[in-house]
Amino acid sequence: MSEQKTTINDFATDLKPTWCPGCGDFSIWLALRQALVKLGYQPHQVMMVFGIGCSGNMCNFVNAYGVHALHGRTLPTAMGLRMANHDMPVVVIGGDGDGYGEGGNHFIHTLRANPNITYIVHNNQVYGLTTGQTSPTSDLHAKSKTNPTGVIDEPINPLALAIAAGGSYVARGFSGDIPGLTQQIINGIQFRGMAFIDVFQPCVTFNKVNTYQYFRERVYNLEEAGHDASDKQAAFNKALEHEGKLPIGVFYEKERPVYEYSFPQIEEKTLVEQSHAYKKGERDLDTIIQEFR
Repeated sequence: MSEQKTTINDFATDLKPTWCPGCGDFSIWLALRQALVKLGYQPHQVMMVFGIGCSGNMCNFVNAYGVHALHGRTLPTAMGLRMANHDMPVVVIGGDGDGYGEGGNHFIHTLRANPNITYIVHNNQVYGLTTGQTSPTSDLHAKSKTNPTGVIDEPINPLALAIAAGGSYVARGFSGDIPGLTQQIINGIQFRGMAFIDVFQPCVTFNKVNTYQYFRERVYNLEEAGHDASDKQAAFNKALEHEGKLPIGVFYEKERPVYEYSFPQIEEKTLVEQSHAYKKGERDLDTIIQEFR
């Protein structure tokens, strides 16, 4: 990382956000940039992958290397980037519909693999960009354009699912707590393995139930409550709390082998560095290809 100091403006583009006034995405956008500044990164030292939806629009507003992935396909894209260059941090931005709906299968299996990426999910419990349809995290009986009489299936529990799938760092933040969310993103990027951070992100236009006031009356900090993040059973118990009080903070944290560091072929040099040798003709690709025929 460079010794030259950056500011949050260095990680902003000339484009102004198009989110609704008061949207929780603004807070996550600010917390992310603050985290990158505090970590000492320059824009060219960070790779970001964005999903589809309101959260994915952040691709236009963050100055860094960025990929706007297909719907639900942020995580396999991020894994490919880490395999190509595991010296560069990869931050993934997605939404609850994008990540837990269309991308639900990738969510489970990326947690199993444990690549060294940071996955931040904007969880507003609706499909916001397509004007407020119910999402996988919408509350039971919640009403919307797609469910005018109310949702009849149980909402997904992303935290419990992440812990069960082998998640090594499982946390939750609240966009109404920017200092706390900033620190969570810092901790997630510094964690060696897949850091998953689900964020309560109120949609001020289409979700009139799960509002800032709703969360402020319910959230409490796990660390302040004395939660032991190394205790998997305790983490499950906290993840299952969904009525009354809602915990935020680190639910579970335990380092385990990282996916891309398990390949001896890229242990000493990143794939990007090795590709230069192929271009210079130092490796005979024809011979290598013949070995697999």
